[in-house]
Amino acid sequence: MALLEVRNLVKVYPLGESVFGGSAKGEVRAVDDVSLTIEAGETLGIIGESGSGKSTLGRLILRLIEPTSGEIFYAGRNLLAANSSQLRELRRDMQIIFQDPFGSLDPRMRVAEIIEEPLVIHGSNDAKPTLSQKARQGRGIRVRVAELLKAVGLDESAMQRFPHEFSGGQRQRIVIARALALRPKFIVADEPVSALDVSVGAQIVNLLAQLQREFGLTYLFISHSMPTVRYLATRIAVMNKGKIVEMGSTEQITERPRDPYTQSLLAATPEISA
Repeated sequence: MALLEVRNLVKVYPLGESVFGGSAKGEVRAVDDVSLTIEAGETLGIIGESGSGKSTLGRLILRLIEPTSGEIFYAGRNLLAANSSQLRELRRDMQIIFQDPFGSLDPRMRVAEIIEEPLVIHGSNDAKPTLSQKARQGRGIRVRVAELLKAVGLDESAMQRFPHEFSGGQRQRIVIARALALRPKFIVADEPVSALDVSVGAQIVNLLAQLQREFGLTYLFISHSMPTVRYLATRIAVMNKGKIVEMGSTEQITERPRDPYTQSLLAATPEISA
């Protein structure tokens, strides 16, 4: 059974009212009848130009935005039928890494607070924990934060510093550590290196590959860079105007593309077409 299954997913945005009043002038189908599956432990790369709908798809899958229609199943459970408490439980398994590492970190919080926040939110269900229980929980959380920082290549001394004290690549490592805090199985990586220098981005991609092996992660990796997707992905889905126009193994998509849009993406990428 697939870890994630998406069936006929649609997201429609109205364009707004006419200048003369009345009904909306039209609509934009940001995601248009998308179906896909992701097996546990694999990486499905989603590639396309800006505005193709790939980031919207990632957010729909995590229910950060609600779809217009369609179905989403995670480990056999219907995400769209989940109530708030069920969705809260499922969110432990499903996390996201955003494109802008600085924008996704609270500048007023220290690194330790940022990483431990999901552990506190999803922590003990005790209604009134005793002081000794709180102390043990606090010590355990700090140990976990230190372990996560080490896993992403940062020193424990980073715990008491603020996001602005780090480089872009280091901030993205902090974001990744926070995403790993609850030991998720599935991560949506939404263009996680596009805001970084090429060399720093390559380090982050290598880190994601390493963490996948260490923690048994499953990725939906969203990018506009074919070389990056080719390096990390098991399979690739190509999106254009809200639709998946082609999907297959990484080798098939990069070596034997069938769709003209995929061919144009490859032709515009010297690293692939050379």
